[in-house]
Amino acid sequence: MPDERSRRIAKNTAMLYVRMIFIMFVSLYTSRVVLSTLGVSDYGVYNVVGGVVYMFSFLNAAMTNGTQRFLSYELGRGDISQLRKMFSITLSIHIFIGLVIVILAETIGLWFLNTQLNIPAERMMAANWVYQFSILSFLISVIQVPYNSLIIAHERMNVYAYVSIIEVILRLLVVFILTQIDYDKLTLYGFLYFSVTLIAAVIYAVYCKIKFSECTSHFVYDHLLFKRLLSFAGWNLYGNVTCVVAAQGVNLILNIFFGPVINAARGIAYQISSSIYGFANNFQMAVNPQIIKSYAAGENEYMMNLIFRSAKFSFYLLFIIALPIFIEVDFILKIWLKVVPEYTSLFCRLIIISGLLDVFSGPLQTAANATGKIKLYQFTEGTIILLLMPLSYLLYKLGFAPQATFYVGILISIALQFARLMILRGLIHVDMKHFVMDIFFKSLFVGFLASLIPFMIKDLYVNEVIRFFVVCFFSVVSSFTVIYFLGLNRSEKIFVKEKMSQIYTKLERK
Repeated sequence: MPDERSRRIAKNTAMLYVRMIFIMFVSLYTSRVVLSTLGVSDYGVYNVVGGVVYMFSFLNAAMTNGTQRFLSYELGRGDISQLRKMFSITLSIHIFIGLVIVILAETIGLWFLNTQLNIPAERMMAANWVYQFSILSFLISVIQVPYNSLIIAHERMNVYAYVSIIEVILRLLVVFILTQIDYDKLTLYGFLYFSVTLIAAVIYAVYCKIKFSECTSHFVYDHLLFKRLLSFAGWNLYGNVTCVVAAQGVNLILNIFFGPVINAARGIAYQISSSIYGFANNFQMAVNPQIIKSYAAGENEYMMNLIFRSAKFSFYLLFIIALPIFIEVDFILKIWLKVVPEYTSLFCRLIIISGLLDVFSGPLQTAANATGKIKLYQFTEGTIILLLMPLSYLLYKLGFAPQATFYVGILISIALQFARLMILRGLIHVDMKHFVMDIFFKSLFVGFLASLIPFMIKDLYVNEVIRFFVVCFFSVVSSFTVIYFLGLNRSEKIFVKEKMSQIYTKLERK
C-alpha cells in the first residue's frame, strides 16, 4: 500500500480505537447500572420495545450505504460541484425517510406494541413512553446520516473520537441521574438516552457546516442523481429489510416463546458483542473510503490489495479482543452485572463466533457498493439471511432451547461468505480461491492456534481473579505471536516493524 494512504489508515484506525475504548468501557459500566436499576424484566422490555422501532430502520439503512458510497465516490473523482449536489439530495431524502418512519412507527408499530408483545400490563404505560423516545432518537439518527457520511468520506475520524468523549461524559451523567431521581426508571432512561442522541447529532452537524463547503441544506433536484441514488438504495432496501426482519423477528419470536427475560439475555449478549465487534468496524470504517475512492480512480490493483488485507486485519483485530472475553465471559458477567439472566453467557459466546465469521464481509460489502452494481449481491445475501427467522421459529415449535437460533446463525454466516465471493468474482474479478484459502481459512487456523494456550491455562487456576488476568495476558501474547509469525506475509511484517519503530522513537524522545 502507498505509504501516505497506509499512514492515514493507521492514524484513523488509532483514533477510532480510542473512540471505541471510551464507548466500550462506559457502555459496560452503564449497562450494569441500568440493568440493576431497571431490573431484568424492565431491561427486557426496553430491549424489545426499542427493537420494534428498529424494525423500521430498513428505510434508513438502505440509504446509509448509498450515501456513504456516493459521497466517497465523488470525492475520489474530485468533483466538488457534484459532491455538493449529492449531499443536498441525500439530506432531503433522509428527512423524507425520517418522516415516513415516524408515520409507520406511530401506526403499525404502536399497534404491534400494544397488542402483540408480551409485556406486563402494569408496565405498558412506561413501555409506550420509551417507545416514543425511541422514535425521536431514531428520527435524529436518520437525519444525521448525511453529516456522518461526509465526515467518513473526508476520513476525519478524529472527530468521532472527540465527540465520543462528550458522549461518554453524558452517558455517565445519565447513569447518575437515573440512580438519583425518584421517577419511573424505564421512562426516565428513555428520555435521557434520547437527549444524548440529540446533543451528539447537533455537534456532528455543526462541525460539518463549519468545515465542509459542500455541506449545504437547500433543496436540490437533479433527476439523474436522484435516479442513481434511489436505484442503489432500492436494492440496498431489500438487503436491509431482510437483515432487520431476521434480527428483530428472532427477538420477537424469543419473546413469544420464552418471555422478556430471554430478550434481556439476548440484549446483554449483543451489547457485549457490539462493543468488541466495534474494534473491527472501526478499522473497516477507516479503510472503506479508500476502497471506494480507489475504485472511482481506476486503481484496481490497490483496491484489491486493500480488500484482502482489510478482511484479514479485521479478523485479527477482532480476535485479539474477542478471545479473552470468550474464555472468561462467565467471570466478566459476574463482575459486571449483579443479576445475570439465564443463557446470557452462552448467547455471548455464540454471538462472538458468528461475529468472527461475519467480520470478513465488511470489505466485500464495500467493494460491491463501490461498483454500484449491487442487485445480485443484495438479493442473494438478503434471501440467505432471511432464512434465520423461519428456521428459528420451526426449531422452537419442535421444542428446541433458546440458543438454537444462534447455531442457525453461525451456519448462515458460513454460507454467506462463499455466496458473497462468488458474486464478487463476477463483479470485480476477485480471486475467490486466494481469499478462501489465504484469508478466510488461514485466519481461522491462526485463531485456532492462538487460542490453544489460553484455553489450557484457564483450567490451571482455581482463583477466578488471578485466572482472569493470566488468561487475558496469555491471550494477547499468544494472539500477537501467532498472528505475526503465521498470519502476516513479508511486506506486512515490514510494515508492522516500521510502525513499532516509529512509536518507540516517539516514546524515547519524550
